[in-house]
Amino acid sequence: MRILVLNPNTTASMTASIRALAEESARAGTEILATEPLWGPESIEGHFEGALSAVAVLDRLATLEEPYDALVMAGFGEPGREAAQELLDVPVFDIAESAAQMAMMLGHSYAVVTTLDRAVPQIRDRLLTAGLLQRCASVRGTGLGVLELEEDADRTVEAILTQARAAVDEDRAEVVCLGCGGMAGLRERVEAELGVPVVDGVAAAVAFAEAVVGLGLTTGKGRSFAPPRPKTVTAWPLSRHLRPNG
Repeated sequence: MRILVLNPNTTASMTASIRALAEESARAGTEILATEPLWGPESIEGHFEGALSAVAVLDRLATLEEPYDALVMAGFGEPGREAAQELLDVPVFDIAESAAQMAMMLGHSYAVVTTLDRAVPQIRDRLLTAGLLQRCASVRGTGLGVLELEEDADRTVEAILTQARAAVDEDRAEVVCLGCGGMAGLRERVEAELGVPVVDGVAAAVAFAEAVVGLGLTTGKGRSFAPPRPKTVTAWPLSRHLRPNG
């Protein structure tokens, strides 16, 4: 089984961290292919960058030649998941929905700890659209930007713990989800200090992908995620037109 893990931003070091966690989480015999878009924002912290990233991710999917059995989209609540489900024949897993689904199997309520406060409404919107918001006790921001997560691991863990403790003590969350792909690899440290289950969306999505592919299932194509209708899309895929040699 081969799983494609796609970092929605263009920061290669973050792709490497996400790849390492995915490989660590995968079963023996599962191969992880990890990549990022060929163009787009270095991090995603708002609707504008999210919209750009969604197109860049779809562009990467349209031009990637390696075969794979499932896709894990490693942006927490970023747009474009539904479009990828239309574009691809393989099952698609978003790390925000995967984390929330797994968290609800572990406790009655869960919280999400993410990056900047401006990301909170976007994550809540994603969970609402997915039907997962009802059991979400809170979504809390650490105040750290996406790229700041990699600068100082100790500072990042402490910032996550501050908000996670508040989610547990004040919001009565029973499980905490790490709300950014850039937090990959921090779950064990946070869980050891927090004392409640902590879910990393990348690991959860890889596990769900293995289960779904193992059962021989994929996205339903009968209605909502039917393939795009054949038509001319000018200059698509965009990356082919950006290359010097066409």
